[in-house]
Amino acid sequence: MVLGTYKQITLARSTDKQIQKISQDGGIATGLLCFALDEKLIDGAVVAGPSDEMWKPEPTVAMSSDDILAAAGTKYTISPNLWMVKEAVRQYGLEKAGIVTIPCQTMGLRKMQSYPIGVRFVADKIALDIGIFCTENFPFESLKTFISAKAGVDFGLVEKMDIGKGKFWVHTADDVISFPIKETHGYEQNGCKVCLDLVSELSDVSTGSIGAPDDWSAVMTRTDAGETIFSKAVDAGLIETKAMDEGKFGLEMLTKLATSKKEKAMKVIDERKAMGLPVPFKASNEKEGDPLANV
Repeated sequence: MVLGTYKQITLARSTDKQIQKISQDGGIATGLLCFALDEKLIDGAVVAGPSDEMWKPEPTVAMSSDDILAAAGTKYTISPNLWMVKEAVRQYGLEKAGIVTIPCQTMGLRKMQSYPIGVRFVADKIALDIGIFCTENFPFESLKTFISAKAGVDFGLVEKMDIGKGKFWVHTADDVISFPIKETHGYEQNGCKVCLDLVSELSDVSTGSIGAPDDWSAVMTRTDAGETIFSKAVDAGLIETKAMDEGKFGLEMLTKLATSKKEKAMKVIDERKAMGLPVPFKASNEKEGDPLANV
């Protein structure tokens, strides 16, 4: 399946006015983690927190709702959250940990749980993985470079960034500037070119703005744990939902972009394999039994 296995797909948003004000889109990751922490469904969470440099995230162990709120909002450069999992469990003593991941990190987390070499009694402490939709991610210096060049603003003045409607949006205190998302191509992390996953297919709950109207998020519950926590938050009135539009700008758009990402990545993978370069996935034109198939 292009979107991976899921139990339900819906539109949702946090009903908390504070979360609505500071979070991205519907505030689902922030709202779910705050709810899970307050209800003691998790003991803490690994999130992309702030650092000494604006818009450069740093993996942080959030032990309270205030900590989670401080980390709200999307940062379009990598935060190595998996690096913090061992510390969250062993130093902070988390027995039920939450974590926010992008697709490549979601895959890494599941590998940690399947093959716990070096992380015994650590990876199995993850009780909730919230996966974020991700088309691509940018090195921090590249992010600074193309925003200054394309938006024509001092990077230090940026108050919010967003991707939507085919554009990259930059918000400052005085203005909102946008430019075509295609103009960011070439600035992305090299690994993004061979990533087949748009929607964090292996997460417990995945969420993002694609296919959702303004101020809402598309949400896919994928596991029993994800379904249970999401349903409890809805029943508690902390998250409101409505049906996902299956038309051109709803589920059809999400499916189209997920398909496009897989096709583009597979093309690059096939090209690299043809040149004898190692890649993390099997090329589509390879025969079973090829000794290089899983290089």
